[in-house]
Amino acid sequence: MRVVNTEKLPIKLWLDEIEDGALDQAKNLANLPFAYKWVSIMPDSHQGYGMPIGGVLATRQVIVPNAVGVDIGCGMVAVKTSLTEIDTSTLKEIMGKARNGIPVGFNHQKEPQEWDGFDNAPDLQIIQQELNSARKQLGTLGGGNHFIEIQKGDDGLIWLMIHSGSRNFGLKTANTYHKMAKSLCEKWQSNISDKDLSFLPMDTKEGSEYYKAMNYCLNFAQANRSLMMKNLSEIVSEITGATFQDEVNIHHNYASFEHHYGSDVLVHRKGATKATEGLKGIIPGSMGTSSYITEGLGNPESFMSSSHGAGRKMGRNEAKKTLDLFEEQEKMEGVVHGLRTVEDLDEAPGSYKDIDVVMENQKDLVKILVKLSPLASIKG
Repeated sequence: MRVVNTEKLPIKLWLDEIEDGALDQAKNLANLPFAYKWVSIMPDSHQGYGMPIGGVLATRQVIVPNAVGVDIGCGMVAVKTSLTEIDTSTLKEIMGKARNGIPVGFNHQKEPQEWDGFDNAPDLQIIQQELNSARKQLGTLGGGNHFIEIQKGDDGLIWLMIHSGSRNFGLKTANTYHKMAKSLCEKWQSNISDKDLSFLPMDTKEGSEYYKAMNYCLNFAQANRSLMMKNLSEIVSEITGATFQDEVNIHHNYASFEHHYGSDVLVHRKGATKATEGLKGIIPGSMGTSSYITEGLGNPESFMSSSHGAGRKMGRNEAKKTLDLFEEQEKMEGVVHGLRTVEDLDEAPGSYKDIDVVMENQKDLVKILVKLSPLASIKG
């Protein structure tokens, strides 16, 4: 960890190099009048909207929609199987059935899905507006960096892992309340350097509503991952006879009330994972590199947080323009994958930071329980 002390509050960074845009955003956070103690920047950090991805911000009685992110509740689920080996033909069969059984990209379910949460949706306009379409989005992967993977652990076992979030539910909720926050901050003539950090006080109707809507999106995202993992597990069990245990299902885009340094504060984790002492976590790499099952060390200086992955080192368009398709495919040797064309390079291994460096930089935040190597990967 190193500390930048040029702003109103310190910025604590768990990385040696950070892009200028992300550092500028961290400085904006450190100068917010309601920020608490310091800003923590995880080792996978890169520039986002308003707040860098891989950022942790604690606030006093204020919530910042863009410090949660547009994919509210985006996160990971992983499960350990009873398998110790799996051959390439079996991997291809599983992934083929997974592609047919789990909608990816912009695809939705053909029929509405069942979830108890649909019967208990809060009476908020944006939630009610999206409820019907959400019934067909439950159990779907989405696009971008969302993925389904089969991996081999250094514990000798095969693991399944999925990365996904709250689909259109979270996006629409985030955009709706960010617009509200922006409008109100302009009305109040609030002293913030970046309108993308517009906020909602928790004692206002808008702040209370957003917190309720956000938590509903978190529940939906968790149910979304659980349904996909159930469907994937059934496919794997049908083909291999495997059984499953030790499921971990976590968020990395959310805000929660927590107690730190003697105060109750609202901790925003945007592309950051909770890492309280003993808490199991998941930190994925790129589709050609290792992922990790971790255990939190409860470091108070990061507000008990860790990275949420490897983190991008270049934007999607830059990756497509600069990376060599053949070289990136070579990095994927031995992995069943869908890296076929230049258009796929935005998710190639070369567009991400070195996950091993990221893990080395956060040895004081988490300990590694299992190292996982990719065997097969589906990207959204």
